[in-house]
Amino acid sequence: MIRRGRETDAAALRQLQSQLREPSPALLRHALSVDTVFVSAVDAGDTTAVAAGDTSTSDATVGTGDVPVGYLLPVPGDGVHVAELVVHPDYRREGRATRLLRRGLAAADERVTLLVHPENDAARGLYEAVGFDTVGRRPGFYVDADAIVMAREPLDTAESDA
Repeated sequence: MIRRGRETDAAALRQLQSQLREPSPALLRHALSVDTVFVSAVDAGDTTAVAAGDTSTSDATVGTGDVPVGYLLPVPGDGVHVAELVVHPDYRREGRATRLLRRGLAAADERVTLLVHPENDAARGLYEAVGFDTVGRRPGFYVDADAIVMAREPLDTAESDA
């Protein structure tokens, strides 16, 4: 299930965020407060979901019926920039990142950009599969490499219904 993030997701999303190369805790806090985060969630009864989080994650979702296992953090501005996208390792290769990206693209009515590490072949393949093209580099973005800048024009109505 893909849904909007809630402030009660904060502990689970912070845990997921710790897997990113360049996390921005302040940006995540702000995005949750203004309702711009998309969350991929599983049923709280899924024992893997509970195992994926710590007890604070499980406690934070009691009564909500689902546990966040991934999220997309888009930032509006000159177009939309995907600042963070992460899926828990136990839930990868299930199409969750693709669904999160498609939801974000469908919600955007302008160009969407993102940065990716040049050695992250899985992410680059995903982004290319949903229509992102390499448009440049951001020198020195990562400690060990330049970031690849990718962009995608907005989905038309026919594509967003697919």
